[in-house]
Formats: sequence, structure tokens, C-alpha cells
Amino acid sequence: MKRIQLLFILLLFFRPGTIAQNTSSLDGFDRLRDQQVDPAMRIGMQDSSNVEIISLAARMYAWKISEELGDIIPAPVDTTLHLFQNTNLMEGMRGSYNHLGNLGSPRLSRIFFERPPASSSLFLDPFSIFFTQPWDHYFINSNIPYTNLTYHTNFDKQDGEDRFKAYFSVNANKNLAFGFNFDYLYGRGYYQNQSTSFMKGGLFGSYTGDRYKAHFIYNMFNMKMQENGGITDDRYITAPEEMSEGRKEYRTTEIPVNLTRTWNYNKNFYVHYTHRYNLGFKKEIPDPKKQGDTIESFIPVTSFIHTVRIERSRHKFISEERDYQALDTTTYTGVKNTFGIALLEGFNKYAKAGLAAYISHKNSRYALMDTIDGAGNAKYKENEVFLGGELSKREGNLLHYRVWGEVGIAGQAGGQFRIDGDMDLNFRLFNDTVNLIARSSITNTLPAFYMRHYHSKYFRWDNEGMNKEFRSRVEGELNIDRWGANLKAGVENIKNYTYFDGTANPAQSGSHIQVLSATLSQNFRAGIFHWDNEVTWQKSGKEEILPLPDLSVYSNLYLDTKLAKKVLSLQLGADVRYFTKYKAPAYTPAVQQFHLQGEEQMDIGGFPVVNIYANFHLKRTRFFVMMSHVNAGMGSPNYFMAPHYPVNQSLLRFGLSWNFFD
Repeated sequence: MKRIQLLFILLLFFRPGTIAQNTSSLDGFDRLRDQQVDPAMRIGMQDSSNVEIISLAARMYAWKISEELGDIIPAPVDTTLHLFQNTNLMEGMRGSYNHLGNLGSPRLSRIFFERPPASSSLFLDPFSIFFTQPWDHYFINSNIPYTNLTYHTNFDKQDGEDRFKAYFSVNANKNLAFGFNFDYLYGRGYYQNQSTSFMKGGLFGSYTGDRYKAHFIYNMFNMKMQENGGITDDRYITAPEEMSEGRKEYRTTEIPVNLTRTWNYNKNFYVHYTHRYNLGFKKEIPDPKKQGDTIESFIPVTSFIHTVRIERSRHKFISEERDYQALDTTTYTGVKNTFGIALLEGFNKYAKAGLAAYISHKNSRYALMDTIDGAGNAKYKENEVFLGGELSKREGNLLHYRVWGEVGIAGQAGGQFRIDGDMDLNFRLFNDTVNLIARSSITNTLPAFYMRHYHSKYFRWDNEGMNKEFRSRVEGELNIDRWGANLKAGVENIKNYTYFDGTANPAQSGSHIQVLSATLSQNFRAGIFHWDNEVTWQKSGKEEILPLPDLSVYSNLYLDTKLAKKVLSLQLGADVRYFTKYKAPAYTPAVQQFHLQGEEQMDIGGFPVVNIYANFHLKRTRFFVMMSHVNAGMGSPNYFMAPHYPVNQSLLRFGLSWNFFD
């Protein structure tokens, strides 16, 4: 807690201040951005060096990059008030994740269509609340430095949770920007031996010139998690009177757990660099600022693209239990290069779509324990070569589409392929804006390396005979703005579904499994009163292999109004998340993965979790106060999100996000 407070104070007082620029360099700002600045917002004075100190109205835009070719994808900056109180909850923004209770613990989405495929860094997959990929990163271009500081706490220094995040970005000129990000998460744990301590630090930069564009990301993750193996008897939650014989009430920290001296460690770093050189021509176009005038603009025609990613992950499992000791380690190192060429959309009236092609090569190396006592290493090398391409239309308002695919031509990639397609149509219907989206995908992929090979003291598998997993998915989506309605429905068919079985070992289902899913989001409003709802229905063709709850529900009832002469925004309300009972996946610390339950089966779900909150927004500052799980102890308590792992009881939570534009 003290370390987080110190970091917050240091960043607050040592952040960059007002920009000092010679007035002759003011034209160095991007033309478009300079047009957005209101001259009346500039306040100038001369110092002794004849340098004008100027204050500018904040103008910025943000984007992400695509995985393979580094295409710029515009993205909104997260500065909204709505649902800010849920951004640090383990169950996710709308309560769709199962987890182990404590902040930073592994989690798994109950919504099947939200689950990503297993990655090369399999042990990081359950930590989506903390671990981020390069294509999740926000780049920002701003006319003045931008800083965001975010802090979450529940004021409990003994058992509570704290998280501090910092993001800083500054432009050196109109095209070159760079910055850093920092994330520290500390969950002490309200049940015994479940603490988490995670740290992320990273640097990034971007250059967005007419002819040359580049994006660089370096991130480092250090994640330590103590494992307790769940509580020894669920009746401490479901029937506490039986455990205390009616004479004692147990605090959560007094409930016995299965493990006391067991830890998982994950360390990861990656460097991601993508850049491109554009060929094109200059053209006179109408000046959007001065009617009748023209300006010279560069029109890109062809891009030559290179993307490289270097990654290293190390996983360690340590147990010093009397009857269960282990020191398991494994390391993954990967280097991937992608070379591409793209013909860009819109360079003339006949270029209605963009076309790209690429070739990628990935070299992966894995080190596993060779023997049970850890002596020696078993080393594996894999090479993958893919050919890929993309056809896309992103400009215009009526119709957009994208078709992407790649096929393996050498190494472990042989016989693998992936094809994705999506299309959206936007049109006016009466006084409404209607948005129709269609998505489809077909994949034939080899299971992730750690599903095929892993060596440890208590688990060992070498599944060379695993078949490729074949999946096909079709999904449609309808949005109607005025109604506040969104409907999604889809179906997926899977052959050779790969999963962890009841013994926490990898297995495959040779037969076909079909998953049906439909999600309805409907928001209602009457004056300052709002009621937002999301209901997901799912049906798995083989519940014994792929268990899913029939229904998952999120509902949020709140009032949204302005206070203090309409400068303070307030959302005051309560939300609830609920899912029907099902045989939810269990969790095993020794492989740090969710898997099917074993011989002893139990149902999870059928119990709502209710939070009440007050959410505020004042100028550049957002903050909230929340009482989470206010219904703990009411009704028939069964508040588990994973077998034998209860969620935390009622907690008072506070969060603050502060933006600085100077």
C-alpha cells in the first residue's frame, strides 16, 4: 500500500508541466490538430529568454494496431463515466467471468464466444485482467502531454486489494510520440494463502509520417500468486452453522484451506515493432478550413510492411507442502517476423478496397524439465511459416468489410489455416440508425504447445498424436441506437475440441460439438432513470466436455444526473450479475489452468451478486464509491465462482482516475 501511494505522489508532482515552445515552431503541430485548437484557449506570456509559454486546449486521438500488419485502428480513449466502477472487478465489466475470488487470480469467461484460443504462453492466458498483448495497447497523439493516473482500493491494509496504474504519452513533434505505462496490483486475500503481487512496466513510441509509420512496444510482466487450493469444506460458506455447531462465526481468514506454502510465478517480456513505408503521390485537395482554397496532401498507394515480435515467458510452480513438494519450471522463447505488401484503399475512385499479402515465420523454443527431480532440460524447437492476405474496405459510412486468411506452408504450420470475415452495414430506418454486422470464421489449427507437451513432478504429457482442431463459426449482430437494443446470435461447430479433463490433463473430443449462443442487450431510459440489461443464452452439445450455463444475466439500475451547477456528473445505482447452475470448470494450481471437475461434482451458480455504487465525474477526474456483494449472507449462500473457491464477502471499494493535459 505504501509503495503504491509513493508512486502516485511521485508521478503527480514530477509529471511534465506546460509546454514551452518558441512561437516560430508552433506550425510544427499537425495541421489537422492545429485546426482543432481554439486560439482563444491559448494564453501566452514572454519569459526572460523571449520564449512564449502557451497553454493549449487539449486535443488528442487514440488508436490500436492490428496483430499481423500493424494497421492503425481508431479507438476511443477510456474517459467515460459509465461502468467505471466495474473496470477492476474480477468478474469483468458485466460479470461474465468465473474466478478464484481474489484480485488478480485466474479467471475464465462463462460466455464461450468470448474465450480466445490457447496461446504459446498458456500460463498467462487466465490472467486477462492484467496481461495485455501489443494489439491491446492504446497509442495517443496529442498536442500537449497526456497523463492518466488510476487507483483502486478497498481501504483494508490487512486483507484488502490495491491497484495503481499510470500512463504517460507526449509528442516530440506532430508525428513522433512516446511514453510509458505502469501497472501494480496487490491482492492480499480475504481467505488464507491467496495473495497476488503483479507488476507491469512498459515503454512505447509511434511515428505517423506520410511516408513512414512505425509503432514500438516493450512490456515486462512479473506475476507472483500464492495458491491455497480452495477451502477444505464448502459448508463453511453454504452451512456455517454446521461447522461451528451454532457457537461460533468464522471470519474468512479463519476458514481452513488445502495449501499453505505453494506459489505460481510468471515472468514475461516482449518487444513488438511494426513499421511500413508508403509509396504515393501528392495531390491538391480542398482546404477544410478555408472555403475555396486548396492544400497539398500526400495520397499513399502502396505500403511495404515489416513486423517483428520477440517474447520470452518463464513459468515456475513451487510447493513446500509436507506431502506435496515440487519445483517445476518451463521457459518459452519466440521470435516472429512478418513481411507484407499492401495496395491501399481510396487512392483513386476505382480503388474501392484495400488488398494486402504477407509471409510470416515464427521460431519457438521451449525448455521443459527432463526428469521429475528437475535435472536437465528437454528442449523443443518449432518453426511455422504462413502465407496470408487481406481484402478490406474501411472507408465510407454505408458498408465496411474485411476478409482475412492465412495458410501454413512449412514446419508445424503445415496443414493449418485460418479464415475470418466480417461485414457491417449502416443505414437510416425512419428516425433510427440501424447497424447490421455479420461475422464468420473457419480454422484448422494445431493445439498449443503446452497442450501437447509439459513435464513437471506431478504432471507429464507428450501428446504427439493430437489432431488439429477444426472450428467453424457464424455470427450475426443487430444494433438499433434509438431503441438502445443490441442482439447477437451465433453457432459454432468444433471437431477435436481440446480441453483439460477431470484429472487436469489435456484431452481431445473426436466427435463434433456444437455451441449455440444468443445475447440480447436492452437499455431503457426515462428522464434521469436508466435500466441497462444483458442476457446471454447458451447451449453446449456436450455438457460433459464443454459445460456452459444456460443463462448469464447482468442488470444495472441507476440514475444519471448533473449536480453543482451541472459540472459534477453522478450515476447512483445498483447492479446484479447472475448465472444458472452448471458444472463449472475447477482449477488446479499445479498446472494453473481451469479444467473439468473430477469424480466429485458440484454445481456453481444460482446465486446473485449485487453491488451498489455512486459514480462521479468532475472535469478531468472520475471516482466512485461501491459496496460490492451487499447481499452476502442473505438467502441460501452459495457464492462460488469456481468449485471450492468462494468470492469475497461485502467490501467497500473506491476508485479514482485522473487525467492531466499539461
